[in-house]
Amino acid sequence: MKYKAIIYDIDGTILNTLNMNMYPLMKIIKEETGEDWSFEQVLKFASYPGMKVMEELNIQDKENTYARWVKYVNEYEEGATLYDGFIEVFKKFQEQGVIQAIVTSKKEKQYQLDFVSKGLDQYMKVAILEGDTKKHKPDPEPLLECVKRLGIDVSQTIYIGDALSDYQASINAKMDFALAKWGCVNDQGIDHPDYVFEKPTDLLHLLDV
Repeated sequence: MKYKAIIYDIDGTILNTLNMNMYPLMKIIKEETGEDWSFEQVLKFASYPGMKVMEELNIQDKENTYARWVKYVNEYEEGATLYDGFIEVFKKFQEQGVIQAIVTSKKEKQYQLDFVSKGLDQYMKVAILEGDTKKHKPDPEPLLECVKRLGIDVSQTIYIGDALSDYQASINAKMDFALAKWGCVNDQGIDHPDYVFEKPTDLLHLLDV
């Protein structure tokens, strides 16, 4: 196998968190601006870190508004759901000795709620969260910090993501990239991914590369 390590994004890649993030955001926008945004309109923020969304919306009290959004997200009944096939994928890579890791824009608390609570962290050797680097995707720093902690070379890794910022971070880190088509809401600008996978179990094809 070409790769010693597979690094995953979380939202839209491992977990379906679209509804639980976007519907509460629509509620926040209504409360803060009085405007009614459609689901399609807020989708452009799907891959943004939380505080970046607050900046884009020109929210005055960013910290408290963001905290309220997080509260609504955590109260959302549907919650974060694991895409079908990932347990099989994690176990298979683990059995084959492939290192698995996370690079995400999630904050620590949200990571614990959405990911660790499901026991998924047991498959990951390293997790780089929002607070672990000064710069964030599309800057390469989170990916480079991850490979540094893993003690391997960029050429031995691949990043799996669903968004333009994931793709750009990979290019900037000179790391191979695979598009998680199942969670991608907009592939505009993702022009030359190294791989495009339609469903999570397709990731297992990497064992034959």
